Amino acid sequence: MDNSDVHMIYVLLDGVGDLPHPDLNGKTPLEAAKTPILDKIASNGVIGEVISVGKGIAPESDIAVFNMLGYKFKHADYVGRGVIEAIGIGIDFRDGDLALRGNYSTLDDQQVIIDRRAGRHIEKEDAVGVAKEIEKNIKFSNPDTSVVVAPTIGHRVTVRIRTNGKKLSSRITNTDPAYSNIGGMGVAKAVGDYLKIERCLPLEDTEDSKITANLVNEFSDKSIEILKNSQINAKRKEQNKKLLSCILLRDAGNKYPDVIPINQKYGMNFSCIVDMPVELGISDVLEMKAFEAGGLTDYEEKAKVAAKAMETQNSIYVHLKGPDEFGHDGDAIGKMKNIEEIDQRFFKTLVENIDSDKVAIVISADHSTPCINKGHSDDPVPVLVSANFIKNDGTTRMTEQQAKKGSIGLLQGAEVVSKALELIKSQK
Repeated sequence: MDNSDVHMIYVLLDGVGDLPHPDLNGKTPLEAAKTPILDKIASNGVIGEVISVGKGIAPESDIAVFNMLGYKFKHADYVGRGVIEAIGIGIDFRDGDLALRGNYSTLDDQQVIIDRRAGRHIEKEDAVGVAKEIEKNIKFSNPDTSVVVAPTIGHRVTVRIRTNGKKLSSRITNTDPAYSNIGGMGVAKAVGDYLKIERCLPLEDTEDSKITANLVNEFSDKSIEILKNSQINAKRKEQNKKLLSCILLRDAGNKYPDVIPINQKYGMNFSCIVDMPVELGISDVLEMKAFEAGGLTDYEEKAKVAAKAMETQNSIYVHLKGPDEFGHDGDAIGKMKNIEEIDQRFFKTLVENIDSDKVAIVISADHSTPCINKGHSDDPVPVLVSANFIKNDGTTRMTEQQAKKGSIGLLQGAEVVSKALELIKSQK
C-alpha cells in the first residue's frame, strides 16, 4: 500500500457523540451547537456513522482509539489499558509485570464511593504526594513484590506491580465497579449511584491468576489504610477538598504489545498530536511521530502545528479531549459550548492554514459519551471526510442525525482510515 500522495488531517473529538438532552430542548450537543466552520467543512464533504469497537460495547478510550486508527484486536490479543498508559508515561515495564489504570477516588465512612474521580481536578503536588506515601509505606506479604504509583493528569493514576522471579497474570477482574474487564478490554458498565470497591478475582483457575488477584487486593486494602492516615488528606480535609481515599483499578495487562507500525500499515508518514497518557502510549506502540502542540485546550496551537505538519507528513491524527469530560459530568450545555469553542478556535485556525485543494480533513470521535448516561456508550458517532475535491452528498452539518443520511453509511471503527483514504484517492 502506497499513500505517499495523500495529505490528511484526522481529528478525533473525544466522546463528542451524544443523545438528545432535555437541557438542549431535545437536541444533542452537536445539533444544538453553533458551528459555522464545521458546517462549512461538512458542506464540502461526505458523512456517515461509525461504531468504534462493536455493537453492545461501550468502549474505553484506548481500545476505541486503536480501532479508529485501524487496529482491531481479538480480545485475547489486547494487552490492556494499564500497559498502554505505563508505556505512555515511561514507566519501567517489562513482560511479566502487572500494569493497571487507576482513579483516585473518594469514599465515605462506610467505604461507599462518593466520587469516582475525587473531584477530577486534583493538584499535582497532592496526587504525587499520596502516591509517594503509598510507595513508601506499603508492605506486601510477598517481600519480592514492589509497586510504582504514577499519577498522570487529574484523577488518573498508573500502577505497576512487580514480583521478582514471578510472572503476574492479566486474567483478573477490576476493582473499579464502573468497568468490566472482557478479555483485557475495558467496557463501561451501566451502574447506579451506590458503588463500592470490588474484590479482584482470578479469571482463570491458575496459580498465577490467583496470586495476582491477591496482590491487587492487598494493594487496595493497604493503600486505603495508608490514605486514611495521609498527612496530605488531613490537609485536604481542612481545606474542604475531596479526599484521595483509594485507587480504583482496572484494565490489567502483563505484556508489551506486538503490532504493525502505523507507517508500515498505511504506506505513509502518519503522525499525531496527543495529550493524555493513553494516547501517548498508543503513539509509542504504533511508532507514530508525536508533535508538541501546547496543552489540552491550546486549540489554535494544535491547529497550526497540524497544518504545518503537512509539509513533512502525509497524515496527522489530532485528539481533542474536551467534549468527553462534559459528557462524564452530565453537562450538556457545557459540552455544547466546548464544541462551539473547538469550532471557532481549532477548526477556524485549521482551515485558514491549509490548502483544501490538497489537504483533506477527516473528523470523527472515538466513542459517544452521552450526558444523560455520564459515561461511554456504544451509540454510533459521525464521521466526515472533507476537501475541495470531495463531492458533497447533500449533508450540511456534522450531527448524529445527518450522519444517518450520509453517503458513507455505517462503518466499523477499524474501517475508517482505509475508507477515508479510498475516498480521498478516488476523488482527488
